Amino acid sequence: MKKVTDPDGYSVSQLLGLGQQSARKSYYPELTARMAELEAERNRYKWLFENALHGIFQASLGGRLLAANPALAAMLGDADVAATLERCASIEALFAEPGEAQRVAALLHERGHLQGFTTWLAGSDGRRVPVALTLLRKPDQGEEILVEGFVADITERERARQELLALNARLEARVRERTQRLEQLNADLAGEVAERRLIEEQLRAARDLAQEANRSKDRYLAAASHDLLQPLNAARLLVSTLRERKFDADTSRLVDTIHLSLEGAEELLTDLLDIARLDQERIQPQRECFSLSRMLCGLVAEYAPRAQRKALRFRCVESSLCVDSDFRLLGRVLRNLLSNACRYTESGSVLLGVRRRGDAVSIEVHDSGPGIPADQLQAIFEEYHQLNAERARNRQGVGLGLAIVERICQRLDMAIEVTSRPGRGSRFAVRVPIGQPSPALEAASVTALPESPLQGRRMLVVDNDSRILLGMQALLEQWGMECHTAHDLDEALAQGLAAPDVLLVDLHLDAGETGDRLVEKLRRHWRQPTLPAVVITADRSEEWRRSLAGLDLPLLHKPVRPGKLRAVLSQLLGRESR
Repeated sequence: MKKVTDPDGYSVSQLLGLGQQSARKSYYPELTARMAELEAERNRYKWLFENALHGIFQASLGGRLLAANPALAAMLGDADVAATLERCASIEALFAEPGEAQRVAALLHERGHLQGFTTWLAGSDGRRVPVALTLLRKPDQGEEILVEGFVADITERERARQELLALNARLEARVRERTQRLEQLNADLAGEVAERRLIEEQLRAARDLAQEANRSKDRYLAAASHDLLQPLNAARLLVSTLRERKFDADTSRLVDTIHLSLEGAEELLTDLLDIARLDQERIQPQRECFSLSRMLCGLVAEYAPRAQRKALRFRCVESSLCVDSDFRLLGRVLRNLLSNACRYTESGSVLLGVRRRGDAVSIEVHDSGPGIPADQLQAIFEEYHQLNAERARNRQGVGLGLAIVERICQRLDMAIEVTSRPGRGSRFAVRVPIGQPSPALEAASVTALPESPLQGRRMLVVDNDSRILLGMQALLEQWGMECHTAHDLDEALAQGLAAPDVLLVDLHLDAGETGDRLVEKLRRHWRQPTLPAVVITADRSEEWRRSLAGLDLPLLHKPVRPGKLRAVLSQLLGRESR
């Protein structure tokens, strides 16, 4: 049977010499069977060649395309195989790149075969078809080099590669853009950092100036306060002495007016100092467990006389409980509340009482004063706020007392409560946690401490201000005490006195001497290490307060209130008498 594509060739039978009558007829059946197998194999390969999914061709590297399958024709966009063979009569025409055929031939000579070689074939419509070639060199066919090629269309892969390249290019462009933006942002940020550093330096300089100004203000305020409080304290002591003497009605009113004026000046100065120290957080709580009776007795001794001078009933409901708080700050809160109650109550009573509330106690101040409208219950804690003070004659103080109360309560984590009925009176209450007293404190605590009589008790007062000495001597002698005075240690010792019952010394004396050292020297002189002593000063610093508290020396701030002085002395001398 002859090939369809080669009608002039020889059939298999002719090639085998079976077309003539041969004498070897005995081999005819076997040869016929063999020939049929060969023909079947040929048809199978032909079917595979024509129906393969990939392009297949046979070519001579030196000349033309010899054969191609339909898949290759379709891949190149030709109508059929004949069109492909006609268009690519020269092997050069098969490749899209000039000189590509020579390059492929050189590689094939060098390697003997090519596998997965990527190139571009020329399509019928002028397009370039990306392919992967596998070329096998056939055995030598004389001078002509024959190759068989297998072609895989990699258009999709190439498109994906191009898209990937484009995507990479876009990403690189975006990276460059973002990099430029980041560089610009970094440059802007560097500028902002430099500007912020400049601003911070300016702020630090301004802060340093403000702190220095604040320290200068504190130094000035301390110096001015001391200079103001010294004569004010002397005047208060002298006026208090006069108030306890018998005068006619006009003179008594004049003395009371002077007393109120001095008291107002004292409270103004004290409140201004305290509010400034609280706002600057220079007052740090020193919590301790102490008996309420100790505090309540002192408050009664201090404020009962003030209430009596206004014909007010003053009552105290005492308690043997111990609380955990700052003795001095809690006392300041209660003093402010009692001071307001005595000041604004014109008739009726003032009550200081204690009620237990679970694990806390409510310390309350009740009065029968004018009361507070409901819409003013919060406003009264604002600085400089006073009720019914539109006119100057109605103003009492400067309106800092309750502002100080609120700040101290915040510092001590105490709740403050106020209720009031206009025309009936007001109730202020602070809630303080109950403390667990030590056995020594329980043994020392008493339910009530009666005011110790001062009559006949001997006191030594040491102060470098003659006005203070004069006023203090007049007041103490008015109370029936025997009072000796001195400006310093040498003057005190020069008098040859026997040991007094109590010492009252100023903190800052001349030549750098301090009250705590003076007390120690006097105790050694009289060989009485527990001789009672009280220190008075216009210095309100926390350092001195803690230092004196550590020495168990009571501290009173100038101007000294006579009632508070009487209460402290009564406690000290009463403790000694027991």
